Amino acid sequence: MALLIAVLLAPRVEEVQPDLGPLKYVAGVAFAVLLYLSVLLHEIAHAVMAQRYGLGVRSISLHFLGGATEIDSETRTPGQEFKVAVVGPLTSILVGGLAVALWFVTPDGLLRLAVEGLAGANLIVGVLNLVPGLPLDGGRVLKSLVWKLTNNMHRGTIVAAWGGRVAAVVVLGWPALARLGFGIDPDVFDYLMAVVIASFLWTGATASMLSARVRRRLPELKARPLARRVIAVPHETPITEAVRRAQEVGAGAIVVHAGDDRLSGVVNETALLATPEERRAWVPVSSVSRTIENGMVLGVDIAGEDLIKAMSSTPAEEYVLVEPDGTIFGVLATVDVDRAFEEGAAK
Repeated sequence: MALLIAVLLAPRVEEVQPDLGPLKYVAGVAFAVLLYLSVLLHEIAHAVMAQRYGLGVRSISLHFLGGATEIDSETRTPGQEFKVAVVGPLTSILVGGLAVALWFVTPDGLLRLAVEGLAGANLIVGVLNLVPGLPLDGGRVLKSLVWKLTNNMHRGTIVAAWGGRVAAVVVLGWPALARLGFGIDPDVFDYLMAVVIASFLWTGATASMLSARVRRRLPELKARPLARRVIAVPHETPITEAVRRAQEVGAGAIVVHAGDDRLSGVVNETALLATPEERRAWVPVSSVSRTIENGMVLGVDIAGEDLIKAMSSTPAEEYVLVEPDGTIFGVLATVDVDRAFEEGAAK
């Protein structure tokens, strides 16, 4: 991106400082670095506001069309969504405004060109990011307003995603509109950029729409009704005996405890079925068990997005569900959660 900016800016740099020669490209790269530092400020503003509300920030990425801040959880209120979204464009507009003020006291030359470019780029980024369509910040602002009016976060996301799709169509048709309405003759680069930006908007809007539809079904996922009845056996128990005891009481899962009755593992159904039947009488059940790690013991009343987040942070095929007092209620199998979600999606 820095090289592209350097090439595009080279004629203007040469116009301002004709004696630079090849160094005009170095000046272009320097401007690109300055520009992306201002984009970084935009993203840091999102991150700081998110952290203010206790939301974790995983990363900030700079890319071809700007930047992205990855926040690891959803905002909890429309007000939080609005503030986290709007602070980025406002930061860009503020940087652009400061650059405009600085332009009047900056002498002619490369420095003034850099200030001029910084002002224009940040004002454009700030204003265009307020377009009401996802994945732009303005889409999140629209989402927060619809969320506030309807008390439905997912409806806000879907409305804002449609706004993003409309914006994508407008961007795609912009070169033709510029030619017909304003007499501007677009070149190949203009058409290429229109396709790239429109694709970015359409893809991001569609992903947000699908995510909203998925999240809308998440509250229906509850661990308690999906739990399998469980029995506990000593870790040295042969597989055959453990399976017999489970079948005797109608249990669909087996947990393993050590000699001190401490819970030490949960039997992995896949590993158990993969063990040849003729060997099961001699193989201890602990050999087909997964050691219980942090994150594999969940509260039995966990549900919805909290359930999915817990399973994502500690991937496993089985989880032990416990009551508030610590007693074991059952085992939650990932395959059962997947099946329940698919059945809910089919309704």
